[in-house]
Amino acid sequence: MSTASLRATLPYRPCVGVMVLNAKDQVFVGHRIGFQEHFGDEHVWQMPQGGIDKGEEPWDAAKRELFEETNISSFDLISEVSDWLRYDLPDDSIGVALKGRFRGQTQKWFIVRFTGDESEIDVDQPGGGAHPAEFKAWRWIDVDALPGLIVPFKRAVYEGVVEAWHKLPKP
Repeated sequence: MSTASLRATLPYRPCVGVMVLNAKDQVFVGHRIGFQEHFGDEHVWQMPQGGIDKGEEPWDAAKRELFEETNISSFDLISEVSDWLRYDLPDDSIGVALKGRFRGQTQKWFIVRFTGDESEIDVDQPGGGAHPAEFKAWRWIDVDALPGLIVPFKRAVYEGVVEAWHKLPKP
């Protein structure tokens, strides 16, 4: 089956993403484990994100994924991005990435304010040590730097999240 035919038959994987802001309006990014062999070291930073389990509501999935990837549980919801944002996998990843079952992801994004102490953040043993690490490092960055850190095929999603953040009323 050709890539175009396969792409046309595959659905989008429903996912969530979380933009975590600190008190200085800097955003949390994690350095993904295992992406270097596919994308080099330049575009391996991303915000927490992951799949929605069957029957799970997006906000519940966002809270779960945030904890499972970062150990963060101290936050306040600022906003939900109104639109579902999506990306398509590159042609060479169709039928391979995302267990070969999806053409890309459709994502519901949430913007939260981190209210805890940074010692709460643990990407080495996330979820209280109950989940495997997905990030090998983390840092706070300027919101506008986000799109340049993500793999190019996800860039439009990150631009959409940044745009939603810029539209929010600032105190």
